[in-house]
Amino acid sequence: MEEKTNAVSSNFIHDFIDEDLKNGVNTRVQTRFPPEPNGYLHIGHAKAICIDFETAEKYGGVCNLRMDDTNPVKEDTEYIDAILEDIRWLGFQWEHMYYASEYFDFLYECALKLIRDGKAYVDDLSADEIREYRGTLTEPGKNSPWRDRSVEENLDLFRRMTEGEFPNGAKVLRAKIDMASPNLNMRDPVMYRIAHVSHHQTGDKWCVYPMYDFAHPLSDAREGVTYSLCSLEFENHRPLYNWFVEQIGFEEPPRQIEFARLNLNYCVTSKRKCLELVQKGLVSGWDDPRMATLCGMRRRGYPPKAIRDFVNKVGVAKAYSVVDYGLLESCVRDCLNDTAPRAMAVLEPLKVVIDNYPEGEGEEIAIERHPDHPDMGTAPVVFSKEIYIEQSDFMIDPPKKYFRLYPGNEVRLKGAYFIKCVSYDTDETGKVTCVHCTYDPESRGGNSPDGRKVKGTLHWVSAAHSMPVTVKLYDRLFNEENPGEDLLAAINPDSLTVLENCRIDSYLNQMQPGDVFQFMRQGYFCVDKDSTPEHIVLNRTVQLNSSWKK
Repeated sequence: MEEKTNAVSSNFIHDFIDEDLKNGVNTRVQTRFPPEPNGYLHIGHAKAICIDFETAEKYGGVCNLRMDDTNPVKEDTEYIDAILEDIRWLGFQWEHMYYASEYFDFLYECALKLIRDGKAYVDDLSADEIREYRGTLTEPGKNSPWRDRSVEENLDLFRRMTEGEFPNGAKVLRAKIDMASPNLNMRDPVMYRIAHVSHHQTGDKWCVYPMYDFAHPLSDAREGVTYSLCSLEFENHRPLYNWFVEQIGFEEPPRQIEFARLNLNYCVTSKRKCLELVQKGLVSGWDDPRMATLCGMRRRGYPPKAIRDFVNKVGVAKAYSVVDYGLLESCVRDCLNDTAPRAMAVLEPLKVVIDNYPEGEGEEIAIERHPDHPDMGTAPVVFSKEIYIEQSDFMIDPPKKYFRLYPGNEVRLKGAYFIKCVSYDTDETGKVTCVHCTYDPESRGGNSPDGRKVKGTLHWVSAAHSMPVTVKLYDRLFNEENPGEDLLAAINPDSLTVLENCRIDSYLNQMQPGDVFQFMRQGYFCVDKDSTPEHIVLNRTVQLNSSWKK
């Protein structure tokens, strides 16, 4: 497992825990990461994962993983497998893994207890009627006509619900709390609904399923969680969380603490919106490198350490805020700058013929793989009569301060020789198709014995000793900083540019999916998972300098 960032900075969550430990409220720290397996994890989940696991690590405690699988209609084992992979990839390992569905028998007994205690009842109102009866923020709700059913009738109806006697939506089990509460979540929330659907873990054993607000706190308490750390939208649910735990009678109830979600500009992290992007074909899948999903970032070449560093830089706060995507790219760039080996690639090739270089010959030139890590060694590139440079590195009539190749100008080829442009060829449209140069045999290594200076240094590859690859360049997926409901209208049509017939040195032919390189003057690139030995596809991870401007 990759080494994690051990230093966990203090924050208000840890301040609460410190105070509890000092006062003897708790003697241990146990957290949990409880995703619902109804989609792939995204950058917002990364913040929750880091907070849950690193908090437990800081206090020598335990962090468990629990799939909150209470809604089988939207859940799938595909998502479960992806969640496990993403957490491991980030560098964390849970103590135990649970499913909320493992507690269905326990939760059912809790529901029966609440019915017997007069704290729950079976309601015949429809979902629309329940919403109508609930009231508003300024008006109290009104009691359901079924609220005062006897304990015996409620027990009988709940049993018949469980046995499959009623169709979907016919009845629900609700907690009996306070329809006039200023907190709408306390106005007799639904605890169970009927759903005649098979569950990915329990099969057809159940046709009633617990609601999240009922299952979640009791699962926490059952597991012995001491700190239920969650995002800020659950703050108004905290009284209900505590109510269920108290009514069931747990002696050491968990403490729920909320923190602000991680919001990135020019991204969507809503699972519903991400699913819409996938289903409408606006992206190639959940792991499209333009997505803010963890699998998309992994495919793009983001190191897990960069994501952890990013989360720690953002910090833990209560206030809502939107983080600039450029900060994430900066963390990625910092990580890769230290770890990615260097290589040369030409994305838009222009042929250069060295007229005075011997025909049919070539010479190996060692290019250092990393300027700060000599232990990485050197790369064996070959210099020959015909090479490729970038089309943008040659101009017939250049502007001032253009220090690259043009007629009569001399430049340095990285690690090789000085070359001077003597002529060029064009096609019938006037496009340059080939540049003719001469080289200085005494300038090998990029230095001239007579001390003359050149201002331009170009990267290059040998025509005969390079191979074609496909390169995908990514930009932000959306043109709007905060995309609304109309995702199609917000899509950036230039978010993906595909370049065919790019060239890389042949010695790179053994690269594997996931390998990351810094291509000199170009940026950081990752080998895509769809690559084959016969057809390598590279994704640009991030440019060398920030291009993330509003």
